[in-house]
Amino acid sequence: MQDKATLNPTPDQTFEIVGQGAYDFVRVLTHSKQLQRQGRVEEACNERFHAFQRISELLPEDEEVILEWEDPNTRAALEVINASAIDHFLINDFEMSTAMLELLLELDPEDHLEAIILLAFNYLAMEEYELFDEVSNDISDKYACKDVLTMWAAFLRSGRIPEGDAIRFRTRFAPYFAEFTSDEHPADGQYLEDIESERPSVQAQARELWLRTENLWTLFPDFMYHILPDLLHKGSEYSSLQNRSAHSFFLKHKHLPLVASHLQP
Repeated sequence: MQDKATLNPTPDQTFEIVGQGAYDFVRVLTHSKQLQRQGRVEEACNERFHAFQRISELLPEDEEVILEWEDPNTRAALEVINASAIDHFLINDFEMSTAMLELLLELDPEDHLEAIILLAFNYLAMEEYELFDEVSNDISDKYACKDVLTMWAAFLRSGRIPEGDAIRFRTRFAPYFAEFTSDEHPADGQYLEDIESERPSVQAQARELWLRTENLWTLFPDFMYHILPDLLHKGSEYSSLQNRSAHSFFLKHKHLPLVASHLQP
């Protein structure tokens, strides 16, 4: 099958990516997920990155392009960009991840994939505090990740976690608190089935947030040194965990998620 693609305008002033072969992004996305399930993570990451490069080459340099979310192939292209941004984030390539997410938001201003959340984590990792402040205002307070971002931003700026923020996270987002203070975070079959379902449990979503950000707490361990003393107040949670120091907690999590060690150009 010949590899070819075109950007077709729609009546809604958006564009659809019509393509086949390497530009059939539904197929590319599905195949990359299959590779990942088989444990061929580096191949999956590289397939997504090469697809991102092909998408970038399709876009005109001096023209605003908004891609049509309702078109399956175009939506898959947006999902590929988001997935590759996550890949780069997990190997601490925050600049590339940021560039991808900023492009994604240009192509999908409605942010169907909530790329702004990962972008906020990227900005903090790069100490781009003004940019972080701009995007964090658009993240709902209903999300547990907003509390994690708020606590981490405060810690990076002042060296401490405000007590009120810590209490809010512990009480309002108890499953997330439990996940962030757990000894184990297995990405096993039960978790994968749960998180990929139409209505994943809160516990699975909490684990996903941990797995998506675990590399940060390895790269910036001081935050994890402080999060337990600040979060664990006297009570049932503290009585079961009082013998665990922040140092031992960090040592138990001194590993990166299973991702590619590098992405081939």
